[in-house]
Amino acid sequence: MTGHEADTERTFAALPPAHGRGFAQSWWGRAWLRALEDAALDSGQVKTGRRLARAGAVGAVSVRPGRITAVVQDRDRTAHRADVLLAELSDEQWDRFLDLAVERAGHLAALLDRDMPPHLVEDSASAGIELLPGLGDLEPQCDCDAWDHCGHTAALCYQMARLLDQDPFVLLLMRGRGEHALLADLQARSAAPAEAAPEPEGVDAAEAYAAGDILPPLPAPPELPEEPGLPPTLDTEAPPGPGVDPVAVRHLAARTAVEAHRLLAEALRPPAEQPAAVLEPTVAQDAVRLAVAAPDGPSAQRLAEGSGRDPKSLADATRAWELGGADALLVLEEEWVPSGGTLARARAALEAAWDEDERPSFTADGNRWTVVDAPTQLRLGRDGRWWPYRREAERWIPAGPAALDPATALASIEFVSAEPQR
Repeated sequence: MTGHEADTERTFAALPPAHGRGFAQSWWGRAWLRALEDAALDSGQVKTGRRLARAGAVGAVSVRPGRITAVVQDRDRTAHRADVLLAELSDEQWDRFLDLAVERAGHLAALLDRDMPPHLVEDSASAGIELLPGLGDLEPQCDCDAWDHCGHTAALCYQMARLLDQDPFVLLLMRGRGEHALLADLQARSAAPAEAAPEPEGVDAAEAYAAGDILPPLPAPPELPEEPGLPPTLDTEAPPGPGVDPVAVRHLAARTAVEAHRLLAEALRPPAEQPAAVLEPTVAQDAVRLAVAAPDGPSAQRLAEGSGRDPKSLADATRAWELGGADALLVLEEEWVPSGGTLARARAALEAAWDEDERPSFTADGNRWTVVDAPTQLRLGRDGRWWPYRREAERWIPAGPAALDPATALASIEFVSAEPQR
């Protein structure tokens, strides 16, 4: 394959499932998806494609001028070849686009930084050059014989949006020009003809590679501070701007420092001790995180409203968050029914945790075991851990951290209850 041919066809390995994230983060990736979602006659097929792409059912994606191709698997593992076509730009349109791209110094720098400058797209559209697809521009072809976008071509479009986020040159390749040829044309137009190219700085690549084994080692990672840092004071003589609540800003800065300390602690752990990846918190969950140690007043009320709770339930939620983060909050708010092996393991754990003459009597309701004639309760999390609760003022509130042993969890209620109340 010649260099020119290699520049006009790129193949991207299959991407992992897109759990907990959107398909398009960049504005040009979102514009690509709008062209699909606004034009598809069957929204059900678009939803099917989104599910397939999110599940990782799209194979390697081949990108060529005017066409993208991939094999997409249905839920029953049936494979289909899916193609999506997009019209190429003419040579005249490419000449006009190149002229527009070199008019502003920042356009070439942005493209090299894998960014699509909005002004370049707008100027191109004004000159009759549509870089981004519009309504009806994405033409589907699939061996399932659908006459409009099917789930397979829709899945390919969603996967393409992720590729576009990483590299806008993929879109330009679909429009007819590969990255190397395009950059060569741009540099030829922007170079000053009267000046000779300067001698390159640095050393020969082979020489640098040979010296790689004598380079000094990387410095040791920094030590984790014992406590989160303190944000700068906001006490100044200048009054706050309109709509700015200094108390709320001070609290947000403090909670940001706490979260940064937690993230740094995770980053410094050895690879074998790294925690499993967690989903981004929802808005309601993040409001609970921010409400920890929140001052009373408008800030606390705002966080209560943002989390969909009243002040009492927000206090219970923040108590749960302090004990175990999002996992503890889920146990507070979710009631579920263990079954099969999960229920059998839970009962066996309760039987083995105490000697027969010391074992409390429980009444079971879903994943909650309440001690008979006592204001105490154990809740089983979906990960198999037990969470202690106690009853106060007609509410069950979190009373301690989780434990794998139900007896340990129940015993922690007495310890927490003995602490002075804040």
